[in-house]
Amino acid sequence: MAQGCPITGLEVALTDLQSSQNNVQHHTEEISVDRLVVRRGQAFSITLYFKNRGFQPGMDSIMFVAETGPLPDLAKGTRAVFSFTGSGGPSPWIASLEANRANSLEVSLCAPPIAAVGRYLLKIRIDSYQGFVTAYQLGEFILLFNPWCPADAVYLESEPQRQEYVVNDYGFIYQGSKSWIRPCPWNYGQFEENIIDICLELLEKSLNFQVDPSTDCALRGSPVYISRVVCAMINSNDDSGVLNGNWSENYVDGINPAEWTGSVAILKQWHATGCQPVRYGQCWVFAAVMCTVMRCLGIPTRVITNFDSGHDTDGNLIIDEYYDNTGRILENMKKDTVWNFHVWNECWMARKDLPPGYGGWQVLDATPQETSNGLYCCGPASVKAIKEGEIDLNYDTRFAFSMVNADCMSWLVYGGKEQKLHQDTATVGNFISTKSIQSDERDDITESYKYEEGSLQEREVFLKALEKLQATRSQGPHQANSNPFSSVPPRHNSARSPDSPSLQPSDVLQVSLKFELLDSPKMGQDINFVLLAVNMSPQFKDLKLNLSAQSLLHDGSPLVPFWQDTAFITLFPKEEKSYPCKILYSQYSQYLSTDKLIRISALGEEKNSPEKILVNKIITLTFPGIMINVLGAAFVNQPLTVQVVFSNPLSEPVEDCVLTLEGSGLFRKQQRVLIGVLKPHHKASITLKTVPFKSGQRQIQANLRSNRFKDIKGYKNVYVDIGL
Repeated sequence: MAQGCPITGLEVALTDLQSSQNNVQHHTEEISVDRLVVRRGQAFSITLYFKNRGFQPGMDSIMFVAETGPLPDLAKGTRAVFSFTGSGGPSPWIASLEANRANSLEVSLCAPPIAAVGRYLLKIRIDSYQGFVTAYQLGEFILLFNPWCPADAVYLESEPQRQEYVVNDYGFIYQGSKSWIRPCPWNYGQFEENIIDICLELLEKSLNFQVDPSTDCALRGSPVYISRVVCAMINSNDDSGVLNGNWSENYVDGINPAEWTGSVAILKQWHATGCQPVRYGQCWVFAAVMCTVMRCLGIPTRVITNFDSGHDTDGNLIIDEYYDNTGRILENMKKDTVWNFHVWNECWMARKDLPPGYGGWQVLDATPQETSNGLYCCGPASVKAIKEGEIDLNYDTRFAFSMVNADCMSWLVYGGKEQKLHQDTATVGNFISTKSIQSDERDDITESYKYEEGSLQEREVFLKALEKLQATRSQGPHQANSNPFSSVPPRHNSARSPDSPSLQPSDVLQVSLKFELLDSPKMGQDINFVLLAVNMSPQFKDLKLNLSAQSLLHDGSPLVPFWQDTAFITLFPKEEKSYPCKILYSQYSQYLSTDKLIRISALGEEKNSPEKILVNKIITLTFPGIMINVLGAAFVNQPLTVQVVFSNPLSEPVEDCVLTLEGSGLFRKQQRVLIGVLKPHHKASITLKTVPFKSGQRQIQANLRSNRFKDIKGYKNVYVDIGL
């Protein structure tokens, strides 16, 4: 240094967090280009510009400080103090000097792959020659999980899987029944404006943070911990969570769950109302919103649908269903149910808290069904543990096992008594489905949850689970009946199974009953079917059959019966007869639930015999979807014309028709078009314009509701070119 020019303290004039470049490298550019959003375990660069002189390694010492949470603490890992590599202390955070220029310094920083995720404040302290000390706040950044980093607990090796389960912002949620699986398009929108801030706000509204914010923030490095916190916060049963659940069919003070087509509107409404729960959600809405939050935070997540899903309320791995003498299903006292379909999430993570081999996909179920450690959340439960019957492993694996592999017991309630009809080992857990990787097709992943029904392995796993359950439960009111094989032999093709393709035999009566549809059941039309009866014995049979039909909610809850019939059938030895049935539209139209599910049942008995035989079938009424046409090529920041074609499937006018459209990167907010009245079987179309603001593969989601139906859906994939 020239004489007369004393060394002064090094002063920072400006900090460039290089948000745009860093975010591209960290796969967060769709979240923001103006704010720094990075992933742990991966370096990011910043540039420091100085006022008075350049950085002199022999004269200046720089210490970085990164803090998260309201009470940053070195011991808890929510405060890190670190300097350039080789000159710092034990901190796992890393700083490297990349380039030292005349009046600027380029620095590479890296958070450890176990760091807590969340919002951070970055500070700097500079100690210069002769005791000059300066300190600055360089700015804020957000740190996320990193499925691209092999050392991160959420590391996913496959790039196509990372693109699907972290980056993709739309998908399908499968609904309907196992005989009519319907893809419901959904806008996850995890990278839409303000969604990252809402996700972090959600963490801060959790009971864990409210009770002990310091410890909560310290634990946010664990995907197991974060997933349980988020799972509890998606429902509002314990806290100011995102969604109120409602299965009552009365939604006058909110939105029918069937009308939602995306998570963004839900999360933004929750935020805008001061974190008041949004009305209303059901299982697929809870799972979809959780998928949005988890993907936004960087944890690979997918949405799973299980058809014929068990809800075992008393924890004995048996679903008890009760019927009256007309074959009508009754609300049983224990409230066990078989949901026509149930939707949950799988999140990918290591499980160092479990024995080796149980990492990977984990079940998380945000639908408030049962409590877990006092809160309404479920999981993470290892999918591998579920398949192997290891129901004692954390978390909630027993409950998850029962959803896919419980046995069903059917009971006849008559004259104040309960009579066992039969046991079914194969009803629960069918066509477990999720969206394929980078495709609109459906993947059946049932084999990852259970061995093939009817196989020796499947029964061995069930018995192992039952033994573990009995070993951990004290004697209670259900203990005496906890072994389902004590009095009733298992039947893999029992009459309990809805939509079963095979005849349903009764071993005692030696009679088979089966429902067969004569045509595809469509909403607004009569339902034609036959009851097929076969005498499999060498004796004459004189049968009385009580038939009934009632609407179902998708969670298995029955509504009031609207159709009943009685048939008397005589069968000679080995004879087969068909009994024709018709349910008129006028008979079911006023009783149909939003789910459009009808259960038809027949309870048969032979004259002078106490034995009964039950058969039932679930009918899903189909309806036409919405057609969406994109008129012309799509370019970023260029107007795009969209045509939407829809129709009224009923032979009567429908009122209060509203069409909604949304799509991340295509619409800034959800579009609502008031249609009014649609005449019987009338087809209509509307045309609207939008200006895409993000490039790449996008999707438009649409929903049409009216006073008679709520969820006619449609979608259209759109590729948006970046243009010139």
